[in-house]
Amino acid sequence: MSVFWQAILYLHVLAMAFFVGGQLVFGLAVVPVLRGDPDPERIRMRGIARRFGYGSLAALGVLLVTGWAMASHYDLWDSSTLQWKLALVGLVIALTLIHLKRPKLHALQGAILLASLVIVWLGLELVVGG
Repeated sequence: MSVFWQAILYLHVLAMAFFVGGQLVFGLAVVPVLRGDPDPERIRMRGIARRFGYGSLAALGVLLVTGWAMASHYDLWDSSTLQWKLALVGLVIALTLIHLKRPKLHALQGAILLASLVIVWLGLELVVGG
């Protein structure tokens, strides 16, 4: 793998780490700690969620651009693994948009995380030749 494509893969993995890792940190650390916050409007939690949302949007952009570049370079468009991964990416985007409109539907957070973890698995399958 050339240095250029290794850098593209690095950016893809870094963006994935932010997107999925942030979901884990938010769900396992931030929400439980701030759930007991006496502020009924949960201003701090909303502020953290908003910041994470902006970062996630940037990470998603990086993931789409680098993923498209690698799929094209490595001629993966016909791969059924990639097709499943792209379908789940579409699902995550749709669920995220719904979550933005309905933030109190907490099951959406779990569904987004679960789909994201499967996307990571499928990405590993693509890299190691599955």
